[in-house]
Amino acid sequence: MEFDNIDFLILQLLTENSRIQWKDLGQQIHLTGQAVGRRIRKLEDNGIIKAYSIIIDEMKLGLAYTGFLIINMKEANHNSFLRYIDKRNEVVEAHRISGGGCYHLKIKVTSQENLNLFLEQILYYGNYTLSISVQEVKQRNPLSAKLL
Repeated sequence: MEFDNIDFLILQLLTENSRIQWKDLGQQIHLTGQAVGRRIRKLEDNGIIKAYSIIIDEMKLGLAYTGFLIINMKEANHNSFLRYIDKRNEVVEAHRISGGGCYHLKIKVTSQENLNLFLEQILYYGNYTLSISVQEVKQRNPLSAKLL
């Protein structure tokens, strides 16, 4: 798929408000609503737009603790660990990493008690290093990293 600056602008505007009407989006980038709709469907069909989502206030939901874990696995076979973290709602991101450790997890929990329970279960799979976030200072939209 050819990807041009207009497609990039559409993606930027959709990340700011995924509920924007095509007509309103078109007014901002000087296209008709129909032309915007065709481009959006093309982005969806080509898998560039995978889904539409919302941003929630995690603190209002009681998710007061954000932790970052580096996991050093005990065993070479990681399949059971991967199935485990896939089922755990506390795990909001998981990355296989190079360098120190095998995996980097971002977790969200409601209390220190829940954090401790989760960490005890992680010990079955490997050792960990934990860092607790004291303040989120930046949340970046991945599109802002794209250079045109």
